[in-house]
Amino acid sequence: VQFVESGGGLVQSGGSLRLSCAAPTEIFRLYDLGWWRQAPGMERELVASITRTGQNTNYADSVKGRFAVSRDNARNTLYLQMNTLKPEDTAVYYCKTNPPITLFDWGRGTQVTVSS
Repeated sequence: VQFVESGGGLVQSGGSLRLSCAAPTEIFRLYDLGWWRQAPGMERELVASITRTGQNTNYADSVKGRFAVSRDNARNTLYLQMNTLKPEDTAVYYCKTNPPITLFDWGRGTQVTVSS
């Protein structure tokens, strides 16, 4: 297993969650990373990305201003701070290299459920 996501759960609309992703040192050292999500019946979409050094970040329009991606390369951990959560944020959240590299498997993801 190369990517291990955690931190999901059930939260009310307007609440917050912080997701974490652990990956091997070499992946953190070499690659830009991103957070994806997949809702039932929908395709997986990129919601946030961060460059290898952490200097630049990008967000999907749907989460801009509410989510913040960060990384701690010393701890080999990627984070996603999610604030002002909405029911439409309900999905399984995954982390991986950005762009996704097929050599690396997707992790199991972490379920985020936002109740209205």
